[in-house]
Amino acid sequence: MARPKPPVFEKTKIVAENRRARFEYSIDTVYEAGIALTGTEVKSLRFGQGSIAESYAEVKDEQVWLINANVPEFSHGNRFNHEAKRPRKLLLHEREINKLHGAVARQGMTLVPLSVYFNSKGRAKVELALAKGRKDHDKREAIKEREWKREAGRVLRDRG
Repeated sequence: MARPKPPVFEKTKIVAENRRARFEYSIDTVYEAGIALTGTEVKSLRFGQGSIAESYAEVKDEQVWLINANVPEFSHGNRFNHEAKRPRKLLLHEREINKLHGAVARQGMTLVPLSVYFNSKGRAKVELALAKGRKDHDKREAIKEREWKREAGRVLRDRG
């Protein structure tokens, strides 16, 4: 019997985070995906280098690929060093890939990486979200709501 996935994943060391994603997109479902890396990429990520700020994921030929993620070359790497912005394969179950493919194709949703981290077993993982792009008025509303919550917290803190 398969154990259900936890809603919050075990993150021991966060390497890269896409902070703009939660503002630019309204996030629907979050998946945890493994990432196929070469040795020098793993070492580079362990040193805390890497960026997913302008990256995205796409489904091609029944596989999910992380596009435009920057993992800089390893400083002590030799001729076997990796290419910094190569497409990297994300490891998901087949039914998850089918769900993602259907949502992207039919509902016009986007696959956005939220963070790259190492889990408790030391494996590199990507937190991948199925999201829909926000319009400008939605973004303004999100800013208003955030400001209102901040102000309400201030008032409660001052009175209490």
